[in-house]
Amino acid sequence: MIRYAGQFVICTPKFRRKMVYTLHRIQKLPVSLSQLWDFMSDPKNLAVITPESMGFVTLSGDERKMFAGQIITYTITPLFGIKLHWVTEITHVREHEFFVDEQRFGPYTFWHHKHFFKEIDGGVEMEDIVHYKLPMGIVGKLVHPFLVQSKLDDTFNYRYKKLAELFGEFKG
Repeated sequence: MIRYAGQFVICTPKFRRKMVYTLHRIQKLPVSLSQLWDFMSDPKNLAVITPESMGFVTLSGDERKMFAGQIITYTITPLFGIKLHWVTEITHVREHEFFVDEQRFGPYTFWHHKHFFKEIDGGVEMEDIVHYKLPMGIVGKLVHPFLVQSKLDDTFNYRYKKLAELFGEFKG
């Protein structure tokens, strides 16, 4: 596996190249681990930290606190008013440490999102690592920088600002 510019090239037995992109964010917040975990592990709060422009609507699966095996379905309207259905599964949960969501059906060929939480002096460090692959082969690769990557950057920048608005700016 070769890493360059936030991307991974995975060589398959037939040596075809598959681009798996990576988004990595770290945010520190001046709250207790329990307070941040309670917020982030409630699926209803995904709508709170998603930009209105994404047209995010949960259809099912947010009636209980997060657990491994939980299926959450929703729609998003990320580009040009096109509504997309997305089904994710919470595959792993270790309370107050991490959880993982994976797309089962949706706009990506592959989506694997890890959320890590670590208590630090003065608050909590939250880390997001997303690995994703786009459909449509070369077309997906061509539109990635200006459609997909920019939309993901905007979404995670919004989350960063919204969480700072809700919990305060980290001063440490």
